[in-house]
Amino acid sequence: MHKTLVLFALLTLPLSGCLQDPASRGLAGAAAGAAIADAMDENILAGAALGGLAGAATCGIEVGLPACQTGY
Repeated sequence: MHKTLVLFALLTLPLSGCLQDPASRGLAGAAAGAAIADAMDENILAGAALGGLAGAATCGIEVGLPACQTGY
């Protein structure tokens, strides 16, 4: 289980700079949800879906991440 969490942290570190739109936050949330569900022996697809929804929903909420941009 610890190996999975370390691998997850290393693979998601490059995403930390591009969490400025709902799609990238949703993708990062889906990856986090899948990894947590796998570590807890739960349904990975459900974990990814819930994590993706939670990640995309944080765009309007101040959680310490940069504000979401609607266009580039």
